[in-house]
Amino acid sequence: MRLTYVVTGANRGIGLQMAKRVLTLGHQLVAICRQPDTAHELSALVQESNGFATLFAADVCDAQALADIAQGLDHSVDVLVCNAGVMSARGGISDQGNDAASISNALMTNVASPFFTARAFLVALNRSSAPRIAIISSLMGSQQHQGTSAYFYRASKAGANNIMVSLANELQPQGIAVASFHPGWVRTDMGGDHADISPEESAHGLVQQFDSMSLAQTGGFFNYDGKPLPM
Repeated sequence: MRLTYVVTGANRGIGLQMAKRVLTLGHQLVAICRQPDTAHELSALVQESNGFATLFAADVCDAQALADIAQGLDHSVDVLVCNAGVMSARGGISDQGNDAASISNALMTNVASPFFTARAFLVALNRSSAPRIAIISSLMGSQQHQGTSAYFYRASKAGANNIMVSLANELQPQGIAVASFHPGWVRTDMGGDHADISPEESAHGLVQQFDSMSLAQTGGFFNYDGKPLPM
């Protein structure tokens, strides 16, 4: 069954690999990133998609920009993937990188933007017979994860999980499934060179979970391979 995916932060890392995987499986793709002019690999992917993909520019913290994209769509959205995210300062309590600007950026991008994105595409999701929202979170946001660094990245991903639960509760009566996913420790700019898995492996597992996602999973937090995780 061909689905229509919206993927934010589709220009690099896991987002780019998810975009590739979506098209490989024959789905339709709506890709969103801040600067398409510099997203050369994504732009080429869209151009070579034979009309199966479109690319839009938007900062996911800009609610109006997201709403404008959604209002311009004349078709349903089956899977909304809130992938765009940023890392905060990585150190502990003495890290001077934990300043107001850094903290605000992490909280707006990782917590507020999934809310803005879900709200923007709600009408298009309601056109689908099996709508679903996937929020890319992190095991670092789990209250069970032991850590002493990256304070506001951890806090923002815990917040993303909380946003997910609220969305799941509100949207379940509309038949919209909502869940959050840990992509694994992935070899990206954020994860570093010594991480466990490649972006391709993470994306393959994530898209597999999204394709089969239903209301049975709504409100849950899952690993990229489908294993339930504690929030």
